[in-house]
Amino acid sequence: MRRFVHEPAPTRIVMGPGSLAMVPAEIARLGCARVLLVHTPSQGAAADRLAGLPDTQVVGRSDQVAMHVPVERAKAMVALATQLQADGCIALGGGSAIGFGKALALELGLPILAIPTTYAGSEVTDILGMTAQGAKVTRREPRLRPRTVIYDPELTLSLPAKLSATSGLNALAHAVEGLYAADVDPIAALEADAALQALATSLPQVVAAPQDLAARSEALYGAWLAGSVLGAVPMALHHKLCHVLGGSFGLPHAEVHSVILPHATAYNAPAAPAAMARIVAALGAPAAAAGLFDLAVSLGAPTRLAELGMAEHDLGRAAELATQNAYGNPAPVTPAGLRSLLDDAFHGRRPTA
Repeated sequence: MRRFVHEPAPTRIVMGPGSLAMVPAEIARLGCARVLLVHTPSQGAAADRLAGLPDTQVVGRSDQVAMHVPVERAKAMVALATQLQADGCIALGGGSAIGFGKALALELGLPILAIPTTYAGSEVTDILGMTAQGAKVTRREPRLRPRTVIYDPELTLSLPAKLSATSGLNALAHAVEGLYAADVDPIAALEADAALQALATSLPQVVAAPQDLAARSEALYGAWLAGSVLGAVPMALHHKLCHVLGGSFGLPHAEVHSVILPHATAYNAPAAPAAMARIVAALGAPAAAAGLFDLAVSLGAPTRLAELGMAEHDLGRAAELATQNAYGNPAPVTPAGLRSLLDDAFHGRRPTA
């Protein structure tokens, strides 16, 4: 007999080419009259288009975002929103821009309209990770979840192939970990399956032909599903390691996911055979971890921590940091086990059964 709890996210999803034009109507639905537009510097042109739409209610803009949401920068963003008397936020860009939007929601209670231009997935979660004094702290609260998300694949056409690959593998990681989460429910598992299939099919097409709007649409659809999994169930070893490597060692977020995912999957494989079988089925690969590694290679994504700037002498410290706080994971987490995992990731070894 099945027993589970599934709580659907109360986020309104608007998806399809040209959906950016829906911003004024969606702002009106939120009841906002003074909106701060937060965007990544690379999305300046899209921000200009958005701000130029009639009735967007934009009273200020900021592109002062950074990876891992440094606390001091977040405080400056809160001060700007307070000065402008903003009553809402549009977050346009990747996970960094959306993270700063969540910081505004945390401190000021502003509703967020998120417009992702990568495949990060944070736009459909209630999770915020912030860094201070060399450590990344994650929190979950319902008010952090964006109220509305607009997915316009036309905004992803300018995302370079390499960034598309790493961002897509970041999304893939949400689905992989969701399959072996301690309290995964049937709906989240189905979303994870569909996300894996959509991303594994579309990412090679996106990398080969970045202007393929159909492939971009399918990748964004897969990213939404994967993000929904991330928002529904707790993550495990893979995400913990990525937060440590990003927050404590300054490594780039999406690229770290690309490198760590096959090795975290290999670490957990003996303890999660059912999840591995579903990953194999989605990828059409002989083994889950090796299949994820081969996919990363085929996409031209990084496969070695060494190429991301990680120092080999810091691997032991990273393993210790990743075991400091208890978290759910299928396989027992030990410093020695993580040190071995990180060594494989540092050198880019292909996982074996």
